[in-house]
Amino acid sequence: MVWGVLEEMRIRSLGVIDDAVVELSPGFTAVTGETGAGKTMVVTSLGLLLGGRADAALVRIGAASAVVEGRISVPAGAPAAVRAEEAGAELEDGVLLVSRTISAEGRSRAHLGGRSVPVGLLAELADELVAVHGQTDQQGLLKPARQRGALDRYAGEAVSVPLAAYGEAYRRLRAVTGELDEITTRARERAQEADLLRFGLGEIEAVAPLAGEDTELAAEAERLGHAEALASAAALAHAALAGVPEDPESVDATTLVAGAGRALEAVRSHDPALAALADRMGEISILLGDVATELAGYADDLDADPLRLAVVEERRAALTQLTRKYGRDGEGVAAVLAWAEESAGRLGELDGDDDRIEELTAERDRLRDELSVLAQRLTDARTEAAARFADAVTAELASLAMPHARVSFDIRQTEDAEGVEVGGRRVAYGPSGADEVELLLAPHPGAPPRPIAKGASGGELSRVMLAVEVVFAGVDPVPTYLFDEVDAGVGGKAAVEIGRRLAKLARTAQVVVVTHLPQVAAFADRQLLVEKTNDGSVTRSGVTVLEGEDRVRELSRMLAGQEDSETARAHAEELLATARADA
Repeated sequence: MVWGVLEEMRIRSLGVIDDAVVELSPGFTAVTGETGAGKTMVVTSLGLLLGGRADAALVRIGAASAVVEGRISVPAGAPAAVRAEEAGAELEDGVLLVSRTISAEGRSRAHLGGRSVPVGLLAELADELVAVHGQTDQQGLLKPARQRGALDRYAGEAVSVPLAAYGEAYRRLRAVTGELDEITTRARERAQEADLLRFGLGEIEAVAPLAGEDTELAAEAERLGHAEALASAAALAHAALAGVPEDPESVDATTLVAGAGRALEAVRSHDPALAALADRMGEISILLGDVATELAGYADDLDADPLRLAVVEERRAALTQLTRKYGRDGEGVAAVLAWAEESAGRLGELDGDDDRIEELTAERDRLRDELSVLAQRLTDARTEAAARFADAVTAELASLAMPHARVSFDIRQTEDAEGVEVGGRRVAYGPSGADEVELLLAPHPGAPPRPIAKGASGGELSRVMLAVEVVFAGVDPVPTYLFDEVDAGVGGKAAVEIGRRLAKLARTAQVVVVTHLPQVAAFADRQLLVEKTNDGSVTRSGVTVLEGEDRVRELSRMLAGQEDSETARAHAEELLATARADA
């Protein structure tokens, strides 16, 4: 399934380009023009749209900034569309608008679907949308980690299934190892912590505070401290209500209220209003009697024992000391009890370290054994896929003017006594297994296989990349491929074969190629011409779609440097006819 097509780019004030629009289409598009006309700026522009490094030197002299805008059709549900929407970008009718601005001072800004986004997000989308291969864009393939990723994608489920299981076990092993290291390396600190907790719990246990006890003791201390004043007040109040038995002449409230009540009761039948007052007077009399009785009981029960007060104050002092050490201001004994509960749990954890260490060690060993099995499966699957991948790429290179080149993979491991077991040896391992993968190239017979970074020239590396992409197209395609100088250093029949391979790749994806070879351009479904104006800049009219006679003239120029050469025109028409026959 094709996940997106680059429809259009507008480039302003970038290098030699003043203001130009590059209209693209599905299939194979060739970009041609005189040397220095600005063809490579197409590759540079797309690289910027997809998160490439900004360079103030790219800004056209005299301009305040350079701007690249792109329209990419992305179907709903495509990985790039989902990721863009997660970032807040809006898609209009399945079209994603992307822009990148570089100021003359080197500052860079990115926008996606009308929203300002980090440049890194554009780079993230690039993996889903476009594979860019220019002379400065080959570096990704030169990194062994990228080469291993490419091989894994080619291998498919044979690697992805065990790799997923390996990744899960690897993450668990990291967590177990981290916890085990934390317990063992901090054993002394944890022992000191346990001692402090035991001491604190021992102090609290010795005092044995009860919930709410501090509040109750405070109230009791207040009462005991003022016992005489409380007893005197209760006695005076009782005498006022109930009278003094030793003084028959004394007047008390209970007697007076009772007399008032009797007076009202005698006449209540004559007036309902007065009857209501008599009822209320009766209630008052009962209430006074109850209060007098309770005052008498209060005075009898009041304990003025100074020894008891001393005991209460001593207990409060013990509780206050605990609160200061193990509680929090204003929370009293409740905070001390909470600390004791929490600390008891923590002490249980610390005291259980030995058991935990034993458990973690057993799990670590089990996970290492599991990783050994999975790492071996990954090595076997990669080795098998590497042979097929290398043979397929080598076959493609034979048709790309590299008939004697051989591609192979070096899959190796580094011994490590603490690692996993692969092939009967203990080897280092990481999140992707134990394998170090490197793509090797022997450009001609007798030449030893060397890493492609050292064994291939710029033009050879471009062709290796093309061969890799053609092989990949059947198993893990991206929507758009862009090649710059993929035809460097070749010509004749080899150039025709490069054109054929690019056309083959374009059957399942969008392919854009910057080329100076007519043999390659002839195979394109669409050809764009980049031309400078008299002042040396490329304007809107400087990027045109070539059709019919105009395309023949451009191919003639590319062949012989002369648009009107009859021989060149005949050759150009022959190239187009050959390409159409192959389509």
